[in-house]
Amino acid sequence: MNAIPSCSPALPCDPSTVDEFLSVPTPAVTEAIARMDGDFMVLGAGGKMGLHVCLMLRKAMQANGSSSRVLAVSRFGSVNERSQFDQAGVETLPGDLCDEEKLEALPEIENVIFMAGAKFGTSGQPDLLHRMNVEMPERVAHRFRNSRITAFSTGCVYSYVPTSTPGASETAPTEPVGEYAHSCLGRELAFRRTAEKFQTKLTLFRLNYSVEFRYGVLVDIAQKVFQDLPINVTMGHVNVIWQRDAVARTLLAHEHASAEPFIINVTGPDVLRVRDLAARFGELLGKTPIIEGTEAPTAWLGDAGLSLKLFGPPETSPDEMIAWIATWVATGQPTLGKPTGFETRDGKY
Repeated sequence: MNAIPSCSPALPCDPSTVDEFLSVPTPAVTEAIARMDGDFMVLGAGGKMGLHVCLMLRKAMQANGSSSRVLAVSRFGSVNERSQFDQAGVETLPGDLCDEEKLEALPEIENVIFMAGAKFGTSGQPDLLHRMNVEMPERVAHRFRNSRITAFSTGCVYSYVPTSTPGASETAPTEPVGEYAHSCLGRELAFRRTAEKFQTKLTLFRLNYSVEFRYGVLVDIAQKVFQDLPINVTMGHVNVIWQRDAVARTLLAHEHASAEPFIINVTGPDVLRVRDLAARFGELLGKTPIIEGTEAPTAWLGDAGLSLKLFGPPETSPDEMIAWIATWVATGQPTLGKPTGFETRDGKY
């Protein structure tokens, strides 16, 4: 196995404490949670970010001496998955949000973070996409019409933009590419209809390319470099943001929810060239990247200017992410085994 050069930074935490590391609240988050009244419920908490959102909420509440609760709703596919929440003092409510009886049985609550829905790998299943990303969110929005809601969305609701620009801003047209992206826009519209009808306070959180040690665009690139697999650079430019920074911005953006939906792009401030990322991983991993294709003049990019203005720059830089992930991959640490498919340009995830 190729070793990381000795000059490369070590991992910032022990591999066994990754989830704790990714869920440490920033001072701004702790202050924001202190300003918001009531309990929080995270719907779809069993996904890749849900645990970290719940843990950061709990830690911020503990820092404030608050007695507010954090409730996590998920199907919870395994006992181990559920125990991570229970051990942290997060109340777990197993259930399928598509089950109307279970949805109606959920308690009234002041704050809702909606993270559920069909993700990548569902293109070609239009019925599933409509059921999970349009019909179910509409019922959830109606059920919690009296709550403050942050609904997760994606930068995929925009079309491709020239790579010479900072990316699509919140005022750019929503022209999604492919069935999955169209269903994500349908999810936004479902929440917006309810917010308009009932004056529900709503944030639409357009996230693209959150990254951590075990998952994300940078992990995909690092693994291909390390395994001597070709990297297609046709989708040649990306934005990324470290998961702890994305989670912190989730909770900061929640405070801005309004009846005229608050829409915010959340990603890193830099447009990164995939070819350059592969080269840097090659340097750290002692490999020569195998590059295929030629960069297209457009890519899926989000302009994070509004989030930078409101919340400042993310705490974690691309250089830190790259160094940590290179170390993680080179030392054989486990990943989630879920490629992002970021190279895809036809929307068929």
